Amino acid sequence: MQKFLAVLIVCVFAAPCLNAQDNFFSNWQHRASESQSKQPSWSVPLNQPYPMLIQVFRFDLARQISPTHTDTWNYGVSKGLNLVAGSINSEFDVYPPPYIEHNSTAKDGFGDPTFGYKYRIVSGNEKHGDYALSAQLTATIPTGSYSNGSTDAVLTPTLEGGKGWGRFDVISCLGGTLPTGDTDKLGRTIPWNTTAQYKLGKYWWPELESNATYYFGGKNDGKTQNFLEPGFTAGKFKLQPHNETARAGLAFGAGMQIATSSFHSYNHALVFTARLLF
Repeated sequence: MQKFLAVLIVCVFAAPCLNAQDNFFSNWQHRASESQSKQPSWSVPLNQPYPMLIQVFRFDLARQISPTHTDTWNYGVSKGLNLVAGSINSEFDVYPPPYIEHNSTAKDGFGDPTFGYKYRIVSGNEKHGDYALSAQLTATIPTGSYSNGSTDAVLTPTLEGGKGWGRFDVISCLGGTLPTGDTDKLGRTIPWNTTAQYKLGKYWWPELESNATYYFGGKNDGKTQNFLEPGFTAGKFKLQPHNETARAGLAFGAGMQIATSSFHSYNHALVFTARLLF
């Protein structure tokens, strides 16, 4: 009798909770699909911000080679979780602190976590103009260990746009890093990134990124740094390829940043990305 009552209680109370959870997530996924159907289906570039709304968890890895030929490994590269907020044209981002391994006298440790919000201003999918324009604001929290993070919080507003022509598209973004304190030491920067990519076949996206940074104030005042980054992304490879409504899939990518400016904080970097889209 006691066993029967226990089973009955579980069936009466647990089942509605499980159904409610299923309904919540299925509704969330439906709204995300509806929102993404109104924008281009371009691949997210290796490094730069992008104007699309994306729902993904990604882990990136970078190996930087300094002018003194020292390897610095960056585990995470300030990438992480992106969530599409349904029908309100918004994306919320949570990026855990990266772990920095210097392989030098500098102390290894974690960098700063980052939080972001993006609003998609206008967009059209491939049948309706193939374009997107968004505004984004990110904030880093100065919790990094040793000198691996900033001494103060940093706000970064960014304007992101892109236009496609068939299988070819160009994405560009312009922003500014604004420290909330110690600006004489930290200075300010204007990052300007542009990516050209082409869809090759069903899954492959060769790309070429230009990553430029303009420095104002601080120890690098007046300097400009630029990298060219040939690379590719591949995906998405659906985990349930025979289910048309299933969203989960995997994507991968790799590239190499090559310094093209006389001033550069490192000579080149190998970049790798692994992504779970859902």
